[in-house]
Amino acid sequence: MPESLKIIVRDHVAEITLTRPELLNRVDARLHRELPEAFTSIRDDQDVRAVVLAADGRVFSAGGDTELIRSVNADIRERRRAVDEGRALVAALTDLPVPVVAAVAGHAIGLGATIVLGCDAVVSTPGVRIYDPHVVMGLAAHDGGCLVWPQAIGMLRARRYLLTGDPVLAEDGYAMGMVTDLVDDAADVLPTARAIAARLAALPPLAVQGTKRALNAVTKARAAEVIDTGFAMGLEAMRSRDLIEATDAFLEKRAPEAFTGS
Repeated sequence: MPESLKIIVRDHVAEITLTRPELLNRVDARLHRELPEAFTSIRDDQDVRAVVLAADGRVFSAGGDTELIRSVNADIRERRRAVDEGRALVAALTDLPVPVVAAVAGHAIGLGATIVLGCDAVVSTPGVRIYDPHVVMGLAAHDGGCLVWPQAIGMLRARRYLLTGDPVLAEDGYAMGMVTDLVDDAADVLPTARAIAARLAALPPLAVQGTKRALNAVTKARAAEVIDTGFAMGLEAMRSRDLIEATDAFLEKRAPEAFTGS
């Protein structure tokens, strides 16, 4: 049984919920393994026609685990494992033949934002922040951010936000196109996502899944152009002294010292 999430299937809709609010649903080694496994199990379930992806607590996902980030700096085997698991997660999400609706009632950060923007519909509420601070933490945006952000908001805006790590408020993301459905209150996010998924599940499944597979082909073509380079740049940055200084500053709640590019 997974420890970082739960899956419930009813009326042709699978609901995946991240269940560790005390850890801000961070993507540590456990979730890195369990989320792709969940996507694979859904892909193989002929009864599932749509997916809702949600999270318990006030944060959808805080993204990568700081301890994991620091461990990969010191150990090449850990770096390779992290890259392999990152590839598996991106591949599992982009290979799903059924639509995924993200219910984002809390902030989605880093890899959490990548997962959200890899979905087919995103429901959120004003005040929620969606952002990718990889560069702030001394890392290249290697885990799919350079794939999904340009598809969501266009290349120029993706460059602006991935290169600075600045947050996008959900209401601004709605205007940009990264949020598809904006509701007034956080309590309405999950019911709205469920309603969209139910509508998708009620449509002719061959038509919906055929369309989804065609859309996946577009994403996979773009992935072939960027994913290898992204992970190669990520591996390079994972070894840097700048990463240690950036994470030290984050953990110590201080401004970082001047970065050296090494």
